[in-house]
Amino acid sequence: MKIAVTGKGGVGKTTFAATLARLYAEEGRPVLAADVDPDANLGLALGFSEEELEQITPITKMRKLIEERTGANADNQFYRINPKVSDIPDTYGRVCNGVRLLVLGTVDTAGSGCVCPEHVMLKRIINNLVLHREDVVILDMEAGLEHLGRGTTEGMDQFVVVIEPGARSIQTYQNVKRLASGLGVKQVRVVANKVRDEKDEAFIREKIPAEDLLGFVHYNPEVIDADRNGSSPYDFSKVTVDEIRKIKDLIDKSEN
Repeated sequence: MKIAVTGKGGVGKTTFAATLARLYAEEGRPVLAADVDPDANLGLALGFSEEELEQITPITKMRKLIEERTGANADNQFYRINPKVSDIPDTYGRVCNGVRLLVLGTVDTAGSGCVCPEHVMLKRIINNLVLHREDVVILDMEAGLEHLGRGTTEGMDQFVVVIEPGARSIQTYQNVKRLASGLGVKQVRVVANKVRDEKDEAFIREKIPAEDLLGFVHYNPEVIDADRNGSSPYDFSKVTVDEIRKIKDLIDKSEN
């Protein structure tokens, strides 16, 4: 199963991605969670300490590694577009609570036209994760839609768009669904997060087709407490974990 978790900033996609990863790890499945967000905090949500994360450099910031694999440097404008990356998850990934974390980072150059060496590495690593790893792979994507324009998530089994009960989140879902279809993504599904009451649920049901809606994760101050403590929400809120467990069951059904 290969899942890209996306959505606009602040909707809780990292909380969802991390909890989903830990639920798969709880079953004894090999899980690789890749952080593709420039504001990388998936590690904290998985249970890594701040000290452990300070020792991790995002792959896209490893200039020497990128030069070695692509041949690109200040004196060479030509570089390999198919660098070796198969060893990177095991070499540079770090494990906590049964989940291997790979901090990929993102490419600073905006826009779909970027063909820089960092982007080549990023795309090749993600493609390798999708096509050649047996793990459950969960990508915590950057906010916005830039990754769709760059095509780095081509071939994912499904996109899960995390939204809030609001018009801007609905628009993000609609845009992701439109763009993802051009990449051959089989499914674009929705998780509604920070849902407060029945009015919020009714709003979501009105705006999201039933076949796309995976479920609701209700507003829970325990998740805020986990974030305040720099801890994994998995260890703080049984209610939230149980809600995401039900969503995972629906994801698993679509795999079979």
